[in-house]
Amino acid sequence: MTQQNSEQAYNTFLNEVASQQEIWILTDQYGSVMLNTDDEDCVPVWASEAEAAAWVSDEWKDCQPEAIALKVWQHRWTAGLEEDEFCVVISPKEDQEGLVIHPEDLDSDLRKALKKAQR
Repeated sequence: MTQQNSEQAYNTFLNEVASQQEIWILTDQYGSVMLNTDDEDCVPVWASEAEAAAWVSDEWKDCQPEAIALKVWQHRWTAGLEEDEFCVVISPKEDQEGLVIHPEDLDSDLRKALKKAQR
């Protein structure tokens, strides 16, 4: 994925999350699903249930998409992920890596997207 496509996909993600007021994760009986990159432990997130559900196959077959209200994400998850030194991976797809971002940076970008959506 080119830098421009990656940036475009990230902006689309931000706008969708801002307008829906929710962010999607996958959960199993142990809680939120994690992904590992070479350097980071990450929580994958998506802008829609359909995108999250697309990951439910093979080793992920016991997972369920779960919506988290944006306010809950911002007040609980951002700080918790920062504290545990986890990153967030934005809209990963089976055939390509998603964008890995720090929770504080995602929070800042989401706040900007929310302000823009309210204009």
